[in-house]
Amino acid sequence: MTINVTKAYLPPLAEYSAYLEGIWERGWLTNNGPLVQQLEMELSNHLDGSLVQFTGNGTVALQVAIKALDLSGEIITTPFSYVATTTAILWENCTPIFVDIEDHMFCIDAEKIEAAITPRTTGILATHVYGYPCDVLAIEEIARRHNLKVIYDGAHAFGVRVHGRSLLSYGDLSTCSFHATKLFHTVEGGAIVMNDAELARKVGLYKSFGHVGDEYFTLGINGKNSEFHAAMGLCNLPRIPEFIAARRELSAAYKSGLSGITLQFPESTDESLEYNHAYFPVIFESEEQMFRVKDGLASNEINTRRYFFPSLNKLPYHIGADCPISEDISQRVLCLPFYQQLAHEDVRRICQLIRELLA
Repeated sequence: MTINVTKAYLPPLAEYSAYLEGIWERGWLTNNGPLVQQLEMELSNHLDGSLVQFTGNGTVALQVAIKALDLSGEIITTPFSYVATTTAILWENCTPIFVDIEDHMFCIDAEKIEAAITPRTTGILATHVYGYPCDVLAIEEIARRHNLKVIYDGAHAFGVRVHGRSLLSYGDLSTCSFHATKLFHTVEGGAIVMNDAELARKVGLYKSFGHVGDEYFTLGINGKNSEFHAAMGLCNLPRIPEFIAARRELSAAYKSGLSGITLQFPESTDESLEYNHAYFPVIFESEEQMFRVKDGLASNEINTRRYFFPSLNKLPYHIGADCPISEDISQRVLCLPFYQQLAHEDVRRICQLIRELLA
C-alpha cells in the first residue's frame, strides 16, 4: 500500500454528520453562518483570545492581510517558504525583497533584515518554517524602529507556543492554512489572526465583498468559508493535543531510526518553545543523496516531498537577490511521510530503507 507524505485526518462520520443535520435544518450554508461563528470563537479561545477571521484558504488570507495593513512598495520576505508567500506579495502589486535564512530552523535571518530596509519598505512577511518560530522578538524590535508592519505566514504554526504565548499572536497579523494536509484542517480553509478589533473588522469586510447586508463600506473580495468546512474544523479542533502527542512520538521514532547517519534536522534551542511537530524534514549532505533517497523510497511506494523547492528567489517569474543558504537547503531537503495516523512500523521500514539507500 502506498504511503503518502501527508494524510488528512477524518473524524468519525457520525460526529461530522451531526453537524450536517443542523446545516440541513437551518438551510444556512455560507455567508457567516452559525458554525463559522462558533469555529472562530473556539479558535479564539484556543489562541489565547486573539481575534480570528476564518477564510477560504491560506493564500487569500495572505492577500487580505497585505491589503488590510495597506502595504505597498517593498515587503521584506523569506525565500524559503511555499510559493504562496511570494505570490501573494506580487499579486498585491508589491515587490518581495528576499532576505536569506538562518541555518538551524531555516526561518528568515533577523540579523540580515535591517540591511534590506529602504525608504520603499512598508512591511515584513516572514514564515514560521515547519512550525519553528522566527525570531519574533528581534523582528518586533526592528519593525518598531523602522515603523514597519509585520505579517507572519503561520501555515505550519497552529498549536505552537513560544515565550508563553501562541506563536500566532505575534506580529500585526498572522495567517494560517487549514488545508487538508495540515495538523489542523477544515478540508480547505485558512484564517487571519490578530489582536486589534478595528483591524479584525476591516479584515471581516475585506473577505466579504466589503459590505454587511445592504451597507457598503469598502472594497472586498470573496474570501469567506462555508458551514461544511467549519463543521470539519469543529470536529478536529478538540483533537489537536492528541495529534501533537502522536506526532511527537513519531518524530522521536524517526530520529532514533536515523541516528548515526549524517543528516541534518531543524532544531531550536529556545526552551520556551512548545512545538507542534508539523512536518519531518531531513537535510541530506548533497542533492544527489537526496534524490537517491527520494527515488528509492518512491520505488517502494513511499512518497516524499521537496518542501521547500525551489528557493523562491529563483522563481522564473520573479528573480530576487542571491540567498545562498536558502538555495543550498532547498536543494537538499526532503520531507518524509508524517501524520498522526502513520504506523510506527512504517517509520521503522522507511528508516531502514534510507539506511540501505545511503549505505
